Amino acid sequence: MLNYDYIIIGAGISGCSIAFELSKHTDNILIIDKLPDVASGASGAAGAFLSPLLGKPNDFKDLLTKSLKYSTNFYKQNFRKYIDNCGTTRIPQDNEDTQKFKSYINYMDFEYEKENDGYFFKIGSIVNSYGLCKAMIESCKNNITKKFHYKVKTLTYENDMWYLNHEIKTKNIIFTIGSDVALIDQFYLNIRAVWGRRIDISTTTEFTHNYHKACSISKSHTISANKSIVSIGSTHHRNEDEINDILSNTQELLQKANDIKTLENVEVLNHYVGARACSVDYFPIVGEIIDSEKTIAKFPYLLNGTNVDSKRFTRFKNLYLLTGVGGRGFVLAPYLAKQLVEYIINGKDIDENIKIDRLFKREVKRYRNPLGI
Repeated sequence: MLNYDYIIIGAGISGCSIAFELSKHTDNILIIDKLPDVASGASGAAGAFLSPLLGKPNDFKDLLTKSLKYSTNFYKQNFRKYIDNCGTTRIPQDNEDTQKFKSYINYMDFEYEKENDGYFFKIGSIVNSYGLCKAMIESCKNNITKKFHYKVKTLTYENDMWYLNHEIKTKNIIFTIGSDVALIDQFYLNIRAVWGRRIDISTTTEFTHNYHKACSISKSHTISANKSIVSIGSTHHRNEDEINDILSNTQELLQKANDIKTLENVEVLNHYVGARACSVDYFPIVGEIIDSEKTIAKFPYLLNGTNVDSKRFTRFKNLYLLTGVGGRGFVLAPYLAKQLVEYIINGKDIDENIKIDRLFKREVKRYRNPLGI
């Protein structure tokens, strides 16, 4: 039977970031995915834009600011080939948005310049989603085994080991599987899928850097003397049926892009669709998974709203999760992966705003155990 120290389930940007960090500490890692390659799901469909969140100070903005600084430096230092730090112009969508932008000026976390109706941020970047994920895994290939087209159907725990499909065993499992958390089966993991689309087009219109308004447009990549490839992306659909209407969604993206700059001689080259995992409070979810059944049995008064220190919760031994990164996976993943690996290896605590504990504490108050506890 195959035996590993760590198994990572999910090979998108979160899984690849975890693998990269873990490889510094062990040479016995398996990363698996039900799809044929890395970044074959939501990560591969992403526009993979990195840009600041505008707004007044709050915990979510603070998280994204820290993540953007960390991830931009991380990509530049380790995978310079796959990041284009070309800058991003953020443009208000309407008059109300314009007034909001003006009210945010005193709270800008990054260097910016006024540009016509918008603001240009030098920190803005775009990464090659597939190339980056591939490079992450290949950079530590001596420490990582890959297994694709592999679906985990059963997960059991026996004698301090986890068994996948009764054929692979490991000491530790880290789930980075986006919105598909059915295998974990814990009521408090209230994850919703927000569908995103990206199209790649060829056009004679040039973009010297990224733009963001109602959609995001990438810097042009020249393919001939007068033609370039541009990516256009957006994350906003909550209904899978809506996203499957390729024609109308493509026209919608092109219309939004034309509202930024007129596109000339357009040819649609590729379509990409992905379900981005979002939590109920929009913060990502990181940490060691809580065993809700045993924790409620131990502290039944949790159901009445009584506070219990989360250090006393019962957890599934060596079972971890990183998900809920939404449409900002390439901003958040390296920063979150660093935190989770430091927790696993060194016991360093995870920021309260992103810990899995907050969801359990919130949802357990609404939970009704079928045994009447």
